[in-house]
Amino acid sequence: MVKNLLEIRENLNKNNRLNKKFKNAENIKFAHNSEKEFSKILDFYRIKWEYEPKTFTLRFDRKGNPTVSFTPDFYLPDLDLYIELTTLNQKLVTKKNYKIKKLKELYPDINIKLFYKKDYISLLFKYLNK
Repeated sequence: MVKNLLEIRENLNKNNRLNKKFKNAENIKFAHNSEKEFSKILDFYRIKWEYEPKTFTLRFDRKGNPTVSFTPDFYLPDLDLYIELTTLNQKLVTKKNYKIKKLKELYPDINIKLFYKKDYISLLFKYLNK
């Protein structure tokens, strides 16, 4: 029987314990250096964040098993906003755009923003020039 319910999984690992203290980015293993630098920008502006806290299932097979999922890079709880960074090649940008579009269709109450390379560089430039 196919599952008709959408699935959001909590990612329970050592990096995702949100508390009232700001996290130290040095203690987290990020998938990409741009994510680490982005976390430092968030810390600088004293914005609370979580790294990859949830995974959203986007597609199931006929038996109801998840086949496609998406884990946004950051969640900003005070803004109720997910952030996905993309600083890599166009093929990955296209794939991420598809996943974000699908996520918005399936989970319309989820707020998500894709930061492109130019957005990231602009933020980094402002951060480094403070």
